[in-house]
Amino acid sequence: MNAVLKNKVINLRRNGLTYSEIIKKIGRPMSKSTLSNWCKGIVLPPSYFEKAERISTSSRLKAAKALKIKREKERALFLRSVRKLSYKLIRKFDSDLDIKRLTLAMLYLGEGAKWPGHRGLMLGNANPIVVKLYVDLLNDVYGISKNKLRARISYRADQDINKLVKFWSKKTSIPTKYFYHTKPDPRTIGKRTKNKNYYGVCVITCAGTKKQLELQLLAEMISGL
Repeated sequence: MNAVLKNKVINLRRNGLTYSEIIKKIGRPMSKSTLSNWCKGIVLPPSYFEKAERISTSSRLKAAKALKIKREKERALFLRSVRKLSYKLIRKFDSDLDIKRLTLAMLYLGEGAKWPGHRGLMLGNANPIVVKLYVDLLNDVYGISKNKLRARISYRADQDINKLVKFWSKKTSIPTKYFYHTKPDPRTIGKRTKNKNYYGVCVITCAGTKKQLELQLLAEMISGL
């Protein structure tokens, strides 16, 4: 029986079947080590190596897909837990003016124009989230409405300034009429903007040297300088 089975295995192997295919073909469980021992020295047809490469590629793709799905699930679970823990902090942030003032001071420390190089409040950033947060905090902390703000956009030569103004006006709720006319960066002429999500740098300005000094001092005190 073993001799008959062994000959069948050898013939199947000579025809280019993989060990998994052979086990399925003979319809009984066998260890791959036994099959390997029986088929030692067999010359495999070229078609086998092509099939083995396809199987290997398919396995790698499946493994990569499975890993991606696993990571996405882990990320979703992590973000869900973070959101759950953050709701309490967000509610406190929304209701506490002192926290908003501290947040504004730290934001200005990182992105705002400093006195005496510039007098008055000015902050520029390419990230709409940062700019919107700044605009909202100015209103919450100092009562500075959108109509008191002025904006300008630093952009690249191949970008449409009208589209950029509409984009930033929508993100900040600052009317388009309060955006200054600007020219593109001359260094970018003839160069293509590779990042499709780049909308230039939006710079928000308004009067308020005392507020500027207050935010700088507060940030410096927090940092211990």
